[in-house]
Amino acid sequence: MNDPRPQEHSVRDLLRELFPETHRELFGPHVGPHEGDTQPTLGLYPVADGRLALVHGDQLAEFTPLDPKGKNALHCDLCHYTRSRSEAALYRVVVAARRSRYVTLCTATEACQGRAGRKGLEALAGRIFPLELPYTE
Repeated sequence: MNDPRPQEHSVRDLLRELFPETHRELFGPHVGPHEGDTQPTLGLYPVADGRLALVHGDQLAEFTPLDPKGKNALHCDLCHYTRSRSEAALYRVVVAARRSRYVTLCTATEACQGRAGRKGLEALAGRIFPLELPYTE
C-alpha cells in the first residue's frame, strides 16, 4: 500500500487542504492552489468516515455516504461516467432544514475531478450552494 514515488506538496498546498481557514487568513479568500491564481478555492476533498467535503470559496458542504442498495450501475453526477457499485457511491447533502440533495459520485475522487474539470466542479457547486442555515430559536 505504500507508494514508492515521492509525494511533493508545498506548505501552501497542505495549508489549503488541511486548514482552509488558515489558508484564507494567510493568502486571502480568492487565492487558488498555485501562485498567481485568483479564482476561489474549488474542490472535492475526502474527510473522515468516507464523507466528502465540497469547498467553493468560503462555502463548505458535507457529503455523507449512504449504504449501498441494489446492484445496478450508478451514473456519476460530476464526471458523467457510468460506474459499478464498487466504483461509485450515493451521497446525501443537507442543503436546508429538512431538505437534502442526493448526489452520485465516483469513489476515486481525484480522478473523477480530473475528468470533470473546473467546469464540472462549478456545475456541481451550483447545484449545492448556497446552503440555507437552519435557524433554531
